[in-house]
Amino acid sequence: MKNKASTSLTLVLLCLTLVSTRLVSSQSSSDDGGDDLIDQICKKTPFYELCSSILHSNPLTPKSDPKGMAVIMVNNIEENATDTLNYIQDLIKKTSDQQLEQQLAFCAESYIPVVKYILPQAVDALKQGKFGFASYCISDAEKELDACNKKFSGNQSPLGDRNGIMQKLVDVAAAIVKLLLNG
Repeated sequence: MKNKASTSLTLVLLCLTLVSTRLVSSQSSSDDGGDDLIDQICKKTPFYELCSSILHSNPLTPKSDPKGMAVIMVNNIEENATDTLNYIQDLIKKTSDQQLEQQLAFCAESYIPVVKYILPQAVDALKQGKFGFASYCISDAEKELDACNKKFSGNQSPLGDRNGIMQKLVDVAAAIVKLLLNG
């Protein structure tokens, strides 16, 4: 009986410790304003949940200002674009359908400048406070994605989900940069 009581007491103490740790941790988060700023920024984007998820999952975000959050978002787009480009290149190698191969090759040609030039320039522009140029770069990336999407009009695109996510990421980044432009 005494063993059961000590086990119960240990569990209660463990639970209390966990709860108090969470309270202290959430208190310190709200004290630094990091979570509040993330929510304020993400609520002004077209895809709050996506924005919030990406920014909350990045360990650098709580220490970031809106400019830093825009950089994190553009870096996330670049990671997704790189992954999608690799996926396109794998599909090209595997397909025997000549029309599909041409459509995928066109998309690869659209994604290459996005990954190698456009998004890295957007990040550099953000870091330098050149928000107008960053906005231009993000808009250019969006045009490349649209061109890829249009190649599959009428056909089921093997990139539909990936391009859809990319479009949402670009829309979120564009909204954050617009906030920076408007001061």
